[in-house]
Amino acid sequence: MLKRITFAANFLSAMQLRTFSLAMMMAFGLQMNAQTLAKEFKATSEGNPISGSVFCADPTALEYNGRLYVYGSNDHQEFIANGKKGENTYGNIKSIVVFSTDDMVNWTFHGTIDTKKLCAGWTPSVWYKGYGVSWAPSVIWRTNAETGKDEFFLYFCNSSHGVGVLTAESPIGPWKSPNKELMIHYDTPGANKTGTNANFDPGVTIDDNGVGWISFGGLGPSTMMPEAARIIKLKPSMTAVDGSAVKIPAPYHFEANELNVIGGKYVYTYCSNWANRNEFANDWNAYKTEKGISASAPDACTMCYMVSDNPMDPNSWVYKGGYGVHPGNGTNNNHSHLQKFKGTYYHIYHNAILRENMKAANAVDANLGIFRSLCVNKATVNESTATISKVKLDLTGPDVVGDGMNPYEGVQAETMATCGGVEYEDFTNIKKNGRINALGNDASENMQVRMKEGCWTYLRKVNFGSAGASKITLRAKGEGTIEMRFGRKGAKASATIDVSSDEMTDITVDVDPTVFTGTKNIFILVASGEVYLDAWQATAAQADAIKTIERQQTAAQRYDLSGRRLDNADHRGLLIEQYQDAQGNTHARKRVQ
Repeated sequence: MLKRITFAANFLSAMQLRTFSLAMMMAFGLQMNAQTLAKEFKATSEGNPISGSVFCADPTALEYNGRLYVYGSNDHQEFIANGKKGENTYGNIKSIVVFSTDDMVNWTFHGTIDTKKLCAGWTPSVWYKGYGVSWAPSVIWRTNAETGKDEFFLYFCNSSHGVGVLTAESPIGPWKSPNKELMIHYDTPGANKTGTNANFDPGVTIDDNGVGWISFGGLGPSTMMPEAARIIKLKPSMTAVDGSAVKIPAPYHFEANELNVIGGKYVYTYCSNWANRNEFANDWNAYKTEKGISASAPDACTMCYMVSDNPMDPNSWVYKGGYGVHPGNGTNNNHSHLQKFKGTYYHIYHNAILRENMKAANAVDANLGIFRSLCVNKATVNESTATISKVKLDLTGPDVVGDGMNPYEGVQAETMATCGGVEYEDFTNIKKNGRINALGNDASENMQVRMKEGCWTYLRKVNFGSAGASKITLRAKGEGTIEMRFGRKGAKASATIDVSSDEMTDITVDVDPTVFTGTKNIFILVASGEVYLDAWQATAAQADAIKTIERQQTAAQRYDLSGRRLDNADHRGLLIEQYQDAQGNTHARKRVQ
């Protein structure tokens, strides 16, 4: 090839030669990029699904300290267990996936909550009380009025048998099981008994009086009124039920229960069943007349909602209609969570678009079953009337919240909008061969990403400000070269970082503040070799001024990302510093150590 280029050049002028050579080099470089860069299965221009590499489903969420934490069924665990082929039978799902964001476009993967390990001590002799799987979580948190500590409660269904609960003092744990068996099961007063109805898909809320409630139940006969939905009060501990469950008369009910309190009213959401609407048309008209409502019967596999002032009175529940359409993209069911975050409501749901994109790229078996992925779109809720408008589902997803990502705080490597070829690992739990599937690990602040040549991550709306950054620090190990490229994967590198270390080390390079300025979309790409990336951070161009201010601060208290106090200097990676300025104001910031 090079000989043919040289031969042709003999017939060109010097100017033509330079132009020709530049064009050939650009074409050759683009060809190399096209050949070597890992494929993307979530477009860089789209916000959905939230992960471009992890299958997960049945979302629930909470807002805590300015971040939105999303939890879901770990479809990816089944995907790996099946050898990345075959059907999703849900039988190998024994952990819960955790993501979080503070801007709604870049998501941090926190690993998984290993429910199989946490619930290993459950009663083994009674099959429906012992642990089997973990599906469809629901999460809530509160500040304990007596201790002043924040408490987190994560509920999940153990197949169709019942509901278990885990507790923690931070949104990513460590988690523990406070009980020795399911919290709700076939023996629970008022619950569904063995047969066609299930005690699964929990939905939890805490009302304005601090009282906890949980809904559950599903399947049932394919009729207009299956009578499988239940709600029960929780004891103050939030880990045991109080009294007997009662029915929620939810028309066309199937599964996917969730609860919210909106405008002082209890709002129950669920997925409708597949019953023939025409068959029950007369029954529906009679139901509307009896209840004094005008809502139409929901379409099949649609998210619906009901509202009540008194959740334990079945007659108080009013059917309001459907708001979440079937997500399509090859999905065979529907499950969503309605969540308010920084003043805006979001509809978090699942579809199978990630699987569809992988199949289209021939990256997975053509007959791969339905493995789902989490998505989010903005929802419109009238809080004064507890009314939910129909949600528009699209792949664009929500707009960025606020001014975009702050690169001057530590950014975890597993934070991204999408990626190509990335593998996640927990560096406190690496096997000797260095190759593990991190989707079996505990949720952790100790996550890192493994990237071979051509692998990349992508971040949207990174705001370097008007003054810009003068330095970039990466915490990494391995042998290779990392490039930061703006705008597109094939762009010229704006920063190049060479990595050569057997241990995690901080590597700092100078960058041009006139380039690292404003709001950028960034590719972090491994141009050669293989590296493990833990975190990165920018340094503002006015670093000297910042240091002068810091000398006036009190000594900082240091915490890991779970909120646990760090009393030694051995911690490596991201941490949170809490300090007071000269005026006595308390501040918190992330830093790479």
